[in-house]
Amino acid sequence: MLDMKPSRHIDRRPQILDAAERCFSQAGFHHTTMQDVARDSEMAPGNLYRYFPSKDAMIAGLIERDRAAIAADFAGLSDATDLIGAFEQIGRKHLVEQPREKAVLALQIWAEAARNPDIADRIATIHEEVRKGIIAVCERSKQSGGIHPDVDVEALASLILTLSDGLIRRRAIDHDFESDREVETVIRLIGALLGGAVDLTSCPVAPSFGN
Repeated sequence: MLDMKPSRHIDRRPQILDAAERCFSQAGFHHTTMQDVARDSEMAPGNLYRYFPSKDAMIAGLIERDRAAIAADFAGLSDATDLIGAFEQIGRKHLVEQPREKAVLALQIWAEAARNPDIADRIATIHEEVRKGIIAVCERSKQSGGIHPDVDVEALASLILTLSDGLIRRRAIDHDFESDREVETVIRLIGALLGGAVDLTSCPVAPSFGN
């Protein structure tokens, strides 16, 4: 039965975003209608518009939800004694444990960023927050002796972002993508970098997404 009016006590936005995520990943952003999302979320279309006036607004909501999740990930990293183990846990969470549809949706949102400056700015903000989070965690670990003192943490953060985006893209489009093996390989590389096995000081720092 359709929910005919928004409740004063229940926030329906998570329910709608879950439905939008399913619809976008299955049919694509441009082939999904507001009516499709309303049907999947079991809401009347008119009520849906009270929460999200457009599909772009839903994408903004999905991006904000991801930002909050990533912030929680880095909050946990701040107290990690095993930095490489913590990175592996985050990598497995996003690239192994979560369904492949998450990666498909990420690609669709990135594609929308190419035409929508607001979405591009939102994604750029997340990338910058992640970059700063990695730098802060690595700086603390360097000070406590957890990683090699010569590691260029800014270059490392840039490389981790590039590798992460690449893994997400491959998982979305490559049906033979082996998440466990690929994440393990990248984690080993990050571990070598943290140990100072590769000199990143001569590598230029890549610009943040959207810049």
